[in-house]
Amino acid sequence: MVQERKPKAVVVGGSIAGLSSAHALILAGWDVMVFEKTSAPSSGSPTGAGLGLDPLSQRIIESWLPQPELLHKATIPLTIDQNQATDGEKKVRWTLTRDEHFNFRAAHWADLHGLLYNALPQNVILWGYLSLSFSISNDKTSVKVKAKVAETGEIIEVVGDLLIAADGCLSSIRHNFLPDFKLRYSGYCAWRGVLDFSGDENSETIISIRNAYPDLGKCLYFDLGSGTHSVFYELLNKRLNWIWYINQPEPEVKGTSVTTKASNDMIQKMHQQAENIWIPELVRVMKETKDPFINFIYDSDPLEKVFWDNVVLVGDAAHPTTPHCLRSTNMSVLDAAVLGKCLEKWGVEKLQSALEEYQSIRLPVTAKQVLHARCLGRMKQGLVLPDREPFDPKTARPEDCQELQQRNMPFFNEVPVLFEAAYAPSNCTSAETKIEG
Repeated sequence: MVQERKPKAVVVGGSIAGLSSAHALILAGWDVMVFEKTSAPSSGSPTGAGLGLDPLSQRIIESWLPQPELLHKATIPLTIDQNQATDGEKKVRWTLTRDEHFNFRAAHWADLHGLLYNALPQNVILWGYLSLSFSISNDKTSVKVKAKVAETGEIIEVVGDLLIAADGCLSSIRHNFLPDFKLRYSGYCAWRGVLDFSGDENSETIISIRNAYPDLGKCLYFDLGSGTHSVFYELLNKRLNWIWYINQPEPEVKGTSVTTKASNDMIQKMHQQAENIWIPELVRVMKETKDPFINFIYDSDPLEKVFWDNVVLVGDAAHPTTPHCLRSTNMSVLDAAVLGKCLEKWGVEKLQSALEEYQSIRLPVTAKQVLHARCLGRMKQGLVLPDREPFDPKTARPEDCQELQQRNMPFFNEVPVLFEAAYAPSNCTSAETKIEG
């Protein structure tokens, strides 16, 4: 008997979205090749920071790992979502809203990336391969991707049945189909950093920060000042993750990244500014953090479609978002999982039907989540919103404060019907947009 040929997918981008896509498609019976421009897997704690995984993403990732318990061991619980106001002059704080049933887990980007990478078969990811171009066959049945090997300069071509664009919010693949597409600047940037306090657990800095934030290790803290806010939570292996959002004009973005290193002068000015806004305990954590970096905050208006012929967008390439609802990683994981299930359901012979269903399931969800995250970010930054006064934590009404909670995000607990049997817990609802086919 002649063995049936496995369909083949080429994934551009080896970050969380790309690795998730590889896992989902391999489970669906596809061969997968991932092109990643960086030369090697991340090690240690490179530029990168914390992220939060919702319950559905946790269950999906666990299904991809040969030892599901590894995810639990690499993360810590975030069972509390707390928003509190900070008076920069008096250096006092008070709670605005507190949700003690927040069932997320916190991870460092490099830890999650390492878990996903190590669980893939060898040779799935080609490190140091820069994607140059692609072309779709005349009969729309295949796609050819051209890439350059960074180390040798060699040009290779790979033919596949499907091209998955997991190349981030500045996606070059998306640009081929939407050349006039532009990201929308949020009005603010973020300082980000991770303080590694291993070996200094009993230092004055750590003792004082634990007194100031008594639920560290299980709480996602948001501090709201006047026209600014910060995020603070603990990561595994004695690390503290912090983010501070600052309103400012749009910077000049160079290259293909929305993050940049900061000079010593910039860091010193940031420390001085922090002293005027945040409590001394948090300022001390910021000052002791090595190599904080700047993240330019962008999103985009929802796209009308996320696939063309046999090219499909996933993750930030499909829906650039601001980070205020912890959605970027979770949307990437669910994009990949839904895409894999649709491809498994329809087969490569009905690829268009599979991509139509993927789009019909994900677009309504991601569109609302991106817009909600945008609104929440502007609210916490005290920026103008339609038909309402800017949010002021000092004068906010209780009903306004309730809008700050993460669980207000659209589709917060919903699970696509495709996953209902495998992933939906009893307290989740299901939703799926059906198509004819």
